[in-house]
Amino acid sequence: MNKYKRNERIAAITQILVNTPNKVFTLTCFTELFAASKSTISEDLVIVKDIFEKQKLGKIETITGAAGGVKYIPIISLEKKAEIIENLRMELSKESRRIPGGFIYLADILYNPNYVQSLGAIFAEEFIHASIDYVVTVETKGIPLALKTAFMLNVPLVVFRNTFKADDGPTLSIHYASGSDGRLKTMYAPKNSMGKGSNVLIIDDFMRAGGTIQGMQSLVKELESHVVGIGVLFEEAMSEKKLVDDYFSIFTIDPSKSKEHVTIQSHIL
Repeated sequence: MNKYKRNERIAAITQILVNTPNKVFTLTCFTELFAASKSTISEDLVIVKDIFEKQKLGKIETITGAAGGVKYIPIISLEKKAEIIENLRMELSKESRRIPGGFIYLADILYNPNYVQSLGAIFAEEFIHASIDYVVTVETKGIPLALKTAFMLNVPLVVFRNTFKADDGPTLSIHYASGSDGRLKTMYAPKNSMGKGSNVLIIDDFMRAGGTIQGMQSLVKELESHVVGIGVLFEEAMSEKKLVDDYFSIFTIDPSKSKEHVTIQSHIL
């Protein structure tokens, strides 16, 4: 069996933890992997934890007890978070993104791995203590963001559909009114998409009045589970009350009356 130097073990342990956020690894897992004693691995983890704290790379948490171990929690420092948000705000404020009608082109942001990596970590940090069992979104633009959030929380992603798909098997559906135009729509979810009594985090890319999120809340209830958090990347500023309460949003987009200028602000710091 190969013997590893300390720097080799530390590099490998760091890679393993960062690649699987919020998953608990026992000391035995690492002792068997590196053919090292528990005391040696414990010393390695102290070094890893110290590096992460000094460089503000997240948190290495030690869990005591028989089922204990160690896990990585992706926490972004306030300085880094401010940098991410400001860079994204400046990108979104470019005139080239303006679309007639007071809209902004967002697709390349929502499908950019670098952006969704950071934004998913921000959402995960916000809801880390909510005991999330599943992250839920509705197709399609919010899927990358929801998937990265689910990855950071180490939970499965469930995608509700706008159309019925036979290969989903037995399906539940609900009708809901779009909050933006009042049109009646239908949303579908496989009956076996989540366990009964699960805690669900809803993640969506854009919210105008909140009709779609309200629909997801209703469908989660039909699945006999509970919505314990709602995260939205962009919300549109509205004078009237939204259809959902108690949500966390990163950006507010405020189209002006001229429909030619859009104000973008963040309020998470």
